[in-house]
Amino acid sequence: MKSIRRRAIGALVLAAAGATTLAACGGGSGSGDSSATGSGKSKTVTLVSHDSFAASAPVLKEFTKETGYTVKVLRGGDAGAAVNQAILTKDHPQGDVFFGVDNTLLSRALDNGLFTSYTAKDLGTVPAALQLDAAQHRVTPIDSGDVCVNYDRAYFTAHKLTPPATFADLVKPEYKNLLVTENAATSSPGLAFLLGSAAATGDANWQAYWKQLKNNGVEVVDGWEQAYNDRFSGSAAGKKAKGDRPLVVSYASSPPAEVVGVTPPPAQSPVGVSTGTCFRQIEFAGLLHGAKNTAGGKALIDFMLSKTFQQDMPLQMYVDPVRTDATEPPVFVKYGAKVADPETMAPDKIAAKRDEWVKAWSSIVLK
Repeated sequence: MKSIRRRAIGALVLAAAGATTLAACGGGSGSGDSSATGSGKSKTVTLVSHDSFAASAPVLKEFTKETGYTVKVLRGGDAGAAVNQAILTKDHPQGDVFFGVDNTLLSRALDNGLFTSYTAKDLGTVPAALQLDAAQHRVTPIDSGDVCVNYDRAYFTAHKLTPPATFADLVKPEYKNLLVTENAATSSPGLAFLLGSAAATGDANWQAYWKQLKNNGVEVVDGWEQAYNDRFSGSAAGKKAKGDRPLVVSYASSPPAEVVGVTPPPAQSPVGVSTGTCFRQIEFAGLLHGAKNTAGGKALIDFMLSKTFQQDMPLQMYVDPVRTDATEPPVFVKYGAKVADPETMAPDKIAAKRDEWVKAWSSIVLK
């Protein structure tokens, strides 16, 4: 099956970016000079992103066909590392567009002046609730996803135990030593789960809640790959690794990832989602301030919001499109969990509380 690619924060670790050309046009990769039109040389627009960016080759070729631009991707490690690297190089940006900053890290990018305002074509197809920088349009929403507790259906059936449904359920004694989550200081889903628990329990109560989780045997690992593929008993990789935790912090889109390529298709995914434990993430793209190829960057952002790209994303990055008229693949619709009322948090509150909460969380859970 295709693995789910996810983003860890690594807030203090800066990864060197490696370049990969994903689509080509004409005789070369181009120089990034948008004036090359008609010269016989291909043009390049450079996308800076995290390691999890993915798009199918036919879709990127379609962008090249429509615009004449070749897409080159500079992958900069985990999401937080990529954001930090962009901040460090903001006076001499490594590319034209940055993709992958989400609502948990958005304030850091905006406060450091990474982006130039641009109102993307078709932005009207995106719900207002996802446009977190609507006043200035420094970033454009591209995808969303819900961080949720996933459960191993086979385990709960065998033990005749009802899976947890809410944050409150996770501290009950019947779920002792069953949950594994990611470090909120080093992992994007780990931070999202912390923010979700704070939103659900309240500013005054979240620390007490995490003390209860710790007493109930929550296991903390560095990142999503280790949690889902090594420790979670419900994933194909976890089974091979002899993982023994039937609850894991992952995504509402994990279930379809477990059945893609499985023949015959099962009636349901082996992985379920506790939809009362979810926190919504939104990922954005922005035109980097000082970009050399602003025309190409704007064209790329427009394309990432097009139906062609949006409908390609679900089975490439296991995320939901933001366009209201985008159609998701049947396997994604059938097996994915739709979360009607996820926890959310205003970006200004995340900006004000994030570092303080991560520090307090570390002192409670990791000591």
